[in-house]
Amino acid sequence: MPKQPASFFPTTALDHAAAGLGAGVVSTLCNNPLDLLKVKLQVATTASKGGLGKQIWYSLRDIYRESGFKGLYRGVGPNVAGNASSWGFYFLFYNMLKKRASGGDITKPLPSHEILICSAQASAVTAVMTNPIWVVKVRMFTSPPGSPHAYRGLFNGFGSIVKSEGVQGLFRGTSLALVGVSNGALQFMVYERMKKWGFDMKQRQYLREGREWNPHVDKLSNTSYTVMSASSKLIALSATYPYQVVRSRIQNDSQLYPNIRSTISRTWSQEGVRGFYRGLATNLVRIIPGTCVTFVVYENLAWLLRSTAAKREKW
Repeated sequence: MPKQPASFFPTTALDHAAAGLGAGVVSTLCNNPLDLLKVKLQVATTASKGGLGKQIWYSLRDIYRESGFKGLYRGVGPNVAGNASSWGFYFLFYNMLKKRASGGDITKPLPSHEILICSAQASAVTAVMTNPIWVVKVRMFTSPPGSPHAYRGLFNGFGSIVKSEGVQGLFRGTSLALVGVSNGALQFMVYERMKKWGFDMKQRQYLREGREWNPHVDKLSNTSYTVMSASSKLIALSATYPYQVVRSRIQNDSQLYPNIRSTISRTWSQEGVRGFYRGLATNLVRIIPGTCVTFVVYENLAWLLRSTAAKREKW
């Protein structure tokens, strides 16, 4: 078996989990206002007026006028907790599953279908574990500030939901979150193929030029990671967006949208196809930069941990 890359923590999976955790925090802090706006548009049932730029500008302006800067970061606690834990758990499980699939050799490239399976499994476990956080996040985003029903924070939201709806209330929309596994699986399959192609090109260039390949150059440029993450997310998101609208509505209003079937039926009868794509343009504006930030931070943190561990081994 080829020599395995050095790891900063006891296992490489923990390295990737730490990198994912850091990336989730940075990305969420950068994108919380647009995430707030996306959820508000998803649960809205009236048509938005004006172009995309005007919708975003006026919506954010109205939130700021009503609640100030704090209003733009309403729900940031659950959002950070959800995104950081989601990315941390995802990369932990994903790399554990990839290692098992490769027979313990993490340097071995996997075929696309195995990447798809590993990513889907990691996404499914992560979705179930973090669903309660997302339920609280959606309701904090959509409840008016100062409302008697507004949650004061993450744990207050957990307690309120369990008290009024039981434990099952924390897992509203879980089945749809599992449908969303296809989004992450498809994205990572495309991203991993692109990344392998990028590394193959860089290694061939180093070979032609007679330069040494070592852990300190074992990374691509931030521009490459940005293009790859944006392209893979765009492909995945365009194929799976309607489930996100249905999930947000179920999580937000259990009376109006009690289950998947009635939510789809009501949305279709009242809004048509466009109803399933509410907030898509805003989501693209939000998710593409957010995805790029997440992956650039993740790849750089993973490389930093990997190269530091390699340097430590030499000592």
